Amino acid sequence: PFAISYPPAKNAVSLYKVRYQTVIPERGNTPTTASGLIAVPQVAHKNLPVVSYQHGTVFTKTAVPSHPEESMETRLMIARFAGQGYLVIGADYVGKGDSPEPDSYMVKDVTAQACLDMLYASREVGAALGLTQQNLFLSGWSQGAWATMQFRHKLEELAIPVAAAATASTPSDLYLLLTRWLNNPTSLDASWLPGTPLLFIFAYEHYYDLPGLSRAAIKEAYWPTASELYTNKIDWTQASKTLPGTVKELLRPEFAAQSSMGDSRFYRVLQDNAAYRWRSATPSRYYYGKIDEVMPPYVATLPVEYTQTVAGAPAEAVYAGDKADHRGTFLFGVLDQKDWFDRINAR
Repeated sequence: PFAISYPPAKNAVSLYKVRYQTVIPERGNTPTTASGLIAVPQVAHKNLPVVSYQHGTVFTKTAVPSHPEESMETRLMIARFAGQGYLVIGADYVGKGDSPEPDSYMVKDVTAQACLDMLYASREVGAALGLTQQNLFLSGWSQGAWATMQFRHKLEELAIPVAAAATASTPSDLYLLLTRWLNNPTSLDASWLPGTPLLFIFAYEHYYDLPGLSRAAIKEAYWPTASELYTNKIDWTQASKTLPGTVKELLRPEFAAQSSMGDSRFYRVLQDNAAYRWRSATPSRYYYGKIDEVMPPYVATLPVEYTQTVAGAPAEAVYAGDKADHRGTFLFGVLDQKDWFDRINAR
């Protein structure tokens, strides 16, 4: 219902599914494989600006960039950017797409590493196609906004220049977000919100060596369904028939109570995975909407004043409007950030 329109694509696009090598830092840099997408505009120029797009939360293994027929957000990014002369790349993340690993949902270092190695892979593929890369831009929505922030931190740490970054509905502080869902639910909250913390609870159990975490966190009546959703044996439509309507109902009371003080290893890891606590060197925009049923505006825009306080690169909160829900915020962001990236690229 969010009314918006985009200019038509100017050029056709060739799509390449890429498999590449990466490592899992949380597991001692264990080597593994991952997959992703490279969308190459069919244009005369061979020196192209690049957008690395980090996708949002999905409840199947294949609704990811390397399967654009199952990922409407990816298709929109292809049309808006690759259809306008940008090289678009997108990592599926470890545990999604062709990856043989468990889902690495909201696990910091392996997410950033998968995105970094996807960038390196795109340079190899580009070289084989006779292409070179210009300015690098970052974009992400929801989970992908968090992934974009973690990836950006990694790039800045390695002194790899990023021209600009734009994120929509950014879960900048996972601890704050989970604590809000548990202790201050609202009538606006999305019905599928319980699926989000169960994914990172199972992921943290595996990647951070927290045995028994999911059993300790999730009520026994819901654990089998939650496990099947995490392992992609069922999708959200099936899981929602069993799982409760709120995050508070999903989790054991004693586990939820620990959130108030953050006095367990899980909550400390969650705090460590905040995605804004450094002095950023990249100009950034954070899109937020008034009726976003997933991301409160305060959480989505938290990095702005933090960055201004520490005198980082320019950062601004961009309002998507009174009618912008979670998807509407993304749609607005995709429209606006392209024009912003164009202006920077033209300098």
